[in-house]
Amino acid sequence: MSFSSDIKQELNNLKTLSNKELVKYELIGYLVSKNIYIKNKKIEYTTESDYNINRFSKLLSNLNINHKIDIIGKIFVVSIKTKNIENLIDFSHNEIRLKKEILEKKNQEDLKAIIRGAFLGSGSINNPDNKYHLEVNFSNKESLEDIMKILQNLGIMVKKINTKNKYSIYIKEGEEISKLLALIGANSAVLKFEDIRIQREMRGKVNRLVNCETANLNKTINASVEQISAINKLKDSGKFNDLNDNLKEIAELRICNPDISLIELGKRLKNPVGKSGVNYRLKKIIELADEL
Repeated sequence: MSFSSDIKQELNNLKTLSNKELVKYELIGYLVSKNIYIKNKKIEYTTESDYNINRFSKLLSNLNINHKIDIIGKIFVVSIKTKNIENLIDFSHNEIRLKKEILEKKNQEDLKAIIRGAFLGSGSINNPDNKYHLEVNFSNKESLEDIMKILQNLGIMVKKINTKNKYSIYIKEGEEISKLLALIGANSAVLKFEDIRIQREMRGKVNRLVNCETANLNKTINASVEQISAINKLKDSGKFNDLNDNLKEIAELRICNPDISLIELGKRLKNPVGKSGVNYRLKKIIELADEL
């Protein structure tokens, strides 16, 4: 199963159906999601997920709302007469919207239930092994804006897509996704997501460290090639013997140790010097070779 399916399976099994208020607000979340359509004084909810349809049907049954479930190919379709739910949702604009009083609610558990319903209704999340992306789609701009306000009030920062054909919220930050999953009650998914997130961050740190060390090694090798080339040039010209003892010593060390750092070279001198001292001597050798 996909990561999204695992989350929806977990949410489907939440033991919240005994609380009529939470059931009502979770149902409201479903009703403002993308997969709801109004037809001939009926609304239809469509989905391919048996977890979605199972939970949605439980919510309706719990509130004694008559509904019909049809199966068309791989798609489940739930039909409900609008008069049976007009006390829950606003149909006045010939589309489904949250009622104004819902946005004024202070009870966080009710608001969380709305978000849970919206995610179950039309939400998805990528496999976090690949990338972080959680998205919930809505049927109109107003529902998108209303859900964004609720999430902001609950401390979850989201971004939105608001175009002619698409209204959605999305999150690409791992920490915010984890917070939202916890908020809607997907606690097992949070643990799995955090475990994957930690592993990804560790892999990222290791890769950055390896890349840094590789870059440093390449830098050392390139510098060493230039230094050895200068030393050989001085030897071929017969000018090497004119160098003072300090320059001769560092030159011979570099020839014998082409891949070690300046710090290591400095430690191997008869009278050890630091990185800057070694760098000064090798630069002097290069300058002398350039003058030939």
